[in-house]
Amino acid sequence: MNAIEIKDVRFAYKDGPPVLEGCEFSAKASERVFLFGPSGSGKTTLLSLITGILRPNSGIVRVLGEDMAALASSARDELRGSRMGYIFQMFNLLPYLTAIENILLPCRMNPLRAARVPALDEEAQHLMDKLGIHALRDVQPYRMSVGQQQRVAAARALLGSPDLIIADEPTSALDTDYRERFLELLFENTEKSSAAILFVSHDRSLASLFDRQISLPEINRAF
Repeated sequence: MNAIEIKDVRFAYKDGPPVLEGCEFSAKASERVFLFGPSGSGKTTLLSLITGILRPNSGIVRVLGEDMAALASSARDELRGSRMGYIFQMFNLLPYLTAIENILLPCRMNPLRAARVPALDEEAQHLMDKLGIHALRDVQPYRMSVGQQQRVAAARALLGSPDLIIADEPTSALDTDYRERFLELLFENTEKSSAAILFVSHDRSLASLFDRQISLPEINRAF
């Protein structure tokens, strides 16, 4: 089964021109896919369609065996929360929660995801240790650097062994050392759980680490 199937997808915001037109690609379960393209080519829009935040105007977006357009909003939220890990480009940490509370949040809200981890607190602490943010456990995001916030967001996405990791520029604020730590942890965790990865980045030097690379303009007629 493919983790992601995109077939002849079209999407436009309100009455604007299409951002995606005839977009097609797929990613196998457990496959590591590197997606690249210039700014404005529709990368973040595509990720929002895959995660069910947006719905296509036409075409098929099938994720983890589910037709995203056919699911009710609550079902899309449940699928995203229980089976996907999303590292947002802007991190989307809740400012009033501490680092550990932000990391644990998806599992606290999704019993199916939490059930995959026998000891949530210990696993969360393990991820924080690996990413060098153990000292930030009780610190709120506004007291962290941008790079520290990005690592907290990465730990949150990995906790609970999701079936699909969606990463939108997840290393943009990391120095070389922490970038390598994060990638090592990402590949280690997804290999254990046989999860697929869709990794979006402008850093083409990382592409060789993945099973396959895709240029969005090549699969999107709107660009």
